[in-house]
Amino acid sequence: MTETTDTIALDDVQTLLNHGRDEKLEWYDESITTDKIAHTLMAMANGYGGKLIMGIDNQDKPDVIGVKKVQESVDRIINAALSLTPSLIIPLPQATEVSDKSVVIAEIPAGMPHVYSVEGRYLHRQGTSNTAMTPRDLHRLLIQRGEISFESEITYGATLEDIHWDKVKAYARSISSNNDKDHKEFLYRRGCLADNAGSLRPTNAGMLLFGKETQRFVRGSEITAVRFAGKTMGDTFNRQDLMGTLPEQMRKAETFLVDHLRKGVTLKGTMERQEVYEYPMEAARELVVNAVAHRDYSITGDGIRLFIFQDHLEIHSAGTLPGPVTIANIKDERYSRNPVIVQILSDMGFIERLGYGVDRVLELMKSQGLREPDFSETDGGFRVVLFNQKTEDTDGSTEEDTDEKSLILSPFADIPLNPRQEEAILYLNRPDKTRITNSELQRLFPEVHAETIRRDLADLVTKEILSKMGQKRGSYYVLKRDENLESKDNTEDNA
Repeated sequence: MTETTDTIALDDVQTLLNHGRDEKLEWYDESITTDKIAHTLMAMANGYGGKLIMGIDNQDKPDVIGVKKVQESVDRIINAALSLTPSLIIPLPQATEVSDKSVVIAEIPAGMPHVYSVEGRYLHRQGTSNTAMTPRDLHRLLIQRGEISFESEITYGATLEDIHWDKVKAYARSISSNNDKDHKEFLYRRGCLADNAGSLRPTNAGMLLFGKETQRFVRGSEITAVRFAGKTMGDTFNRQDLMGTLPEQMRKAETFLVDHLRKGVTLKGTMERQEVYEYPMEAARELVVNAVAHRDYSITGDGIRLFIFQDHLEIHSAGTLPGPVTIANIKDERYSRNPVIVQILSDMGFIERLGYGVDRVLELMKSQGLREPDFSETDGGFRVVLFNQKTEDTDGSTEEDTDEKSLILSPFADIPLNPRQEEAILYLNRPDKTRITNSELQRLFPEVHAETIRRDLADLVTKEILSKMGQKRGSYYVLKRDENLESKDNTEDNA
């Protein structure tokens, strides 16, 4: 048992009792059997943790009757915890006084490392009851706690023909100086194939990393990427469903971020102008990679969601935090739900093998003067939110500049625009500019392909924001409000 030096305040105990019994709180009188205590400890340990109080009349309305033999009650709780399989290690139960009577409180922390049973029975907490787990719930919990591995299970219906062997060969060449010729044996050693009655079959990790039709065999393994026009979900958005193997999805996600994150200009210490994204690109990329590497792929009803809003970015991942990782210790705790996937993605250069990169994300956000990310668990999932509001003015732009940009772009607030399209509109609102060409927008975004630039401007015409003037190489674009003026100028020039 692990002793704790914390003491539970009287007010805290009374608050617990006033709240009532639920999934995370149970109470008993001193006569309760050790088996019943063991069942409750097991049910809470297989759930989200909780507290058990001894010395309360076992009714819905708590009546503090106390325990007469404090040490005996402590010992019974300890023995009940040790009777589980495996033994449940919890902090030493504490005794405290409530209404001049002694009660004993046992705490079961959240995020316990194992799945616990008594004589082959697995219970979890549902409301105020300890109920038997269904096979599906038990399988899910075994995966969450790392007792079994979904990634190592054989993919139902898949054969070696469903593996993209060119991708396997490229991966083998990148990490093996011996240039392994037996690629089946190589993939078997990496945990992507498994023996099934004497023949090799793809595992879920193998299909996710090297499959020809990944989403057909592992449903819900895609990324849904959406850029919304406003601060909340709306009917106006740009959406892409990023399919394929995990490495392919991450490359597509990075392209989506480059295409849809806004870019501004800041001044460095030397007064050199530097373009920066509204979020550190490396931080956003790191969070996507983490979601792909560590999500629970046994959950097939939902994929990873990458949502970009006007003022924040959200990444949703299916499955609760793995193993002993909790919101409280996420910055320090290290645990991988998918060690095979993590290792191979590390070999491919996507992630660092030893951690989640949370510390790095925090550093990057801080360096750009942005708020700390928000980490939260949802019903059956995990969410990270990045905010583009600065904690202080660190970017060299003035409030007047920001207000002017907002004023110019405000008529298009309900229209989904990517950063290049916004920049084109801002460009055409400068006093010395009335037209823009493909090459001029290309100079503002030299890293973007010319065909993407062409589509951006054509899309603005479709959205009736710009009008295209001229033909072929002599073509250019003007704001639609200036179309008549431009046509008049052309007529006068031709005359």
